[in-house]
Amino acid sequence: MAKHEYIALDFEIDKLTNSIENTLTGESFPTKVLPLVRGDLTKIKKENKFGFDWSKESKKPNTSVYKLTTNIEPSIIQGLLSIETRQGYIYMPLIESAKFNKGKNKIYLGVPGNLVAFASKFAREKGFDGSVSFHAKTQLIEHYKKTLGATHLFGQTMIIYPQDGQKLIDQYFGTEINTDTNTKTS
Repeated sequence: MAKHEYIALDFEIDKLTNSIENTLTGESFPTKVLPLVRGDLTKIKKENKFGFDWSKESKKPNTSVYKLTTNIEPSIIQGLLSIETRQGYIYMPLIESAKFNKGKNKIYLGVPGNLVAFASKFAREKGFDGSVSFHAKTQLIEHYKKTLGATHLFGQTMIIYPQDGQKLIDQYFGTEINTDTNTKTS
């Protein structure tokens, strides 16, 4: 069995929305979650809006990296997520909001929740019933239990079981999903 390295995640679930929400106006914007492509990596590095090395993350075996954009501004990446298919389950090694969606002056609420909902949707589509595992920083374990319905397994390992994953999927994607573009249609 291969040994896996992990990063204890410290993303903040600021609000569970039905897409992403402008912090000033309260307006909701429909989103898309799409695979990150090579041109995106160049843009990310150039614009320096993310702290992690997403180029390195995208080269890991069995790992897929996704970007969250709004339908009206598809060229602006709001957040990033990596998903790793492991033997028997889906693991979320890394998730990050763009710098402009962090802290007290963030532009949008709901970015991390949207990405976690996508991870659950991905897990369901791959036959893992919507369960997603991740490692959390110790001080955020209770936060993830309350906001995501995640269960603390042991150490820093957490899991979002199918019923809680489905709640997130319903929250962000509704019941009618366009699976070609991962866009909420209702």
